[in-house]
Amino acid sequence: PEVKIGIFPGAGGTQRVPRLTDQQQALQMLTSGQTLSPQKAKSMGLIHEIAEPARLVETAKAMIRNGLKPVAPWDEKGFKLPGGQIYSPAGFNLWPPAIAILRRETYGNYPAAAAILKCVYEGLLVPFDTALRIEQRYFTEIMQTREAAAMIRSLFVSLQELNKGARRPAGVPETKFKKIGILGAGFMGAGIAYVTAKAGIPVVLLDRDLESAAKGKAHSDSLVSDQVKKGRAKPEDKDKLLSLITPTADYADLAGCDLVVEAVFEDSGVKKSATEQAEAVLKPSAIFASNTSTIPISSLAKNSARPKNFIGIHFFSPVDKMMLVEIILGKKTGDKALATAIDFVRAIKKTPIVVNDTRGFYVNRCVLRYMSEAYKMLIEGVPAPMIENAAEAAGMPVGPLALTDETAIDLAQKIMKQTIRDLGDKAVDPKQMALINTMVDDHGRFGRKNGKGFYDYPAKPAKKKLWPGLKALYPQLAPEKVDYEELQQRLLVTIALEAARVMEEGIVTDPREADVGSILAFGFAPYTGGALSYIDGIGAKAFVKIARNLQKKYGAEFKAPKLLLDMAEKGERFYQRFDPYAKGETRKAA
Repeated sequence: PEVKIGIFPGAGGTQRVPRLTDQQQALQMLTSGQTLSPQKAKSMGLIHEIAEPARLVETAKAMIRNGLKPVAPWDEKGFKLPGGQIYSPAGFNLWPPAIAILRRETYGNYPAAAAILKCVYEGLLVPFDTALRIEQRYFTEIMQTREAAAMIRSLFVSLQELNKGARRPAGVPETKFKKIGILGAGFMGAGIAYVTAKAGIPVVLLDRDLESAAKGKAHSDSLVSDQVKKGRAKPEDKDKLLSLITPTADYADLAGCDLVVEAVFEDSGVKKSATEQAEAVLKPSAIFASNTSTIPISSLAKNSARPKNFIGIHFFSPVDKMMLVEIILGKKTGDKALATAIDFVRAIKKTPIVVNDTRGFYVNRCVLRYMSEAYKMLIEGVPAPMIENAAEAAGMPVGPLALTDETAIDLAQKIMKQTIRDLGDKAVDPKQMALINTMVDDHGRFGRKNGKGFYDYPAKPAKKKLWPGLKALYPQLAPEKVDYEELQQRLLVTIALEAARVMEEGIVTDPREADVGSILAFGFAPYTGGALSYIDGIGAKAFVKIARNLQKKYGAEFKAPKLLLDMAEKGERFYQRFDPYAKGETRKAA
């Protein structure tokens, strides 16, 4: 899947695949980086046979005995391409749409994907050896692009390092989990129970009554049943997974847990009660983790008898699909708690990033900036389709209005109101508050969950479409008067500035985590390598100039932090100033 890290199969892959299978399937596989099952690969003609590991040699010998040819198909006289020639009726039906589809899917942001099309198209017009030379030249060109360098660093090197526990404190023995407790069997708690059981770890799933806990277990049943139906799991896998989840309403069942993850309702009082009841039966060495997304960990840790063993483990929804987990350090969190949390996240095959305690942690702070900038654009009169299209053209997987619908507009309203209560009226733009109040209170539009938000969600198979009523909320600018490229810039720059502020405040201390986190959590334009690599790619000096121009037009949200001004003056990059490979401690665990 080389295209996913900014390059392409450069050892003949772009020439062998379209000579073994038809061009359409070859292009789909090469440009998407999709993985294939052995059965699919065989049906496409990419492999000859499928064999169990113990029978590899035996199968290979049988293939030779049965007349396997010692030459590649394209080296034989009279070879014909499986899908026909480039200049043929089939070719004319394939190539013009293929180029258009690539443009639609990538907006020209991924040079490697475009190079794949060129390699295949040009390579199939010439003999194989000449085709390899064409591929080599394109590969050399792609390897020198900014996109390849950024994606290789973040999505290959840094991702692997974080998955291996790069931020794990040294000298703390690894935890082998024998039993884990989950408090709260709602959507989030049930999801955590599922991924834990999937990793082969026994789970106690606790809720206020047995019926609620059993309902949470049923969520796992539904997920694993779907996997069985799709052929991705066996019936015996389902039985084993479900046998590992024990629903209960009795806190005494948590005795013996190595780790407890609290995922109860986002209320300080409810969380206080859950913490105290759980700690009363837990062994002294057990770690207690809260999955809160809004309440500071240091505040919740005050409810704990062992604040050194208290930590935040922030999952994203849906838990079974989202690969990132934020590990939040409270002021008194110890090394053992941090090491245990990282061990747990690695055990369930997700990527951990370590974040110091702050309102919104890292990811939510960046996401809220993304949404907020879209609200500002709406209020300015920018047509909603232009906002959403600009976001996707900038490289975001989903527009900010669609993302707000997914997370719920009424949740955005609650967050804004809570922010005003905690930080005062000036903490929230009154115009944005009015927009959200209008959507929720006046029009009853809560988002996808009630079928109407910034988008309308008709019954399937009809697709969602932007709510026509958005046009009536604010006077609309004529599309030709809107700077489309500037819209793209605003959406990326506002996120990148927030990431820089987070680094300045010491909330995130390792640029690898900021970059990988921004891509895995909310899909920050992967071709840039992540929010900080985006700044590094432009250069701090040039980026500050862009931010200042936007600040003059659109306000203080685009004010560059002192850290960036200093970096611009010194010509520094984030991976230079915050070198993740330099010796010394970069985390803040007690």
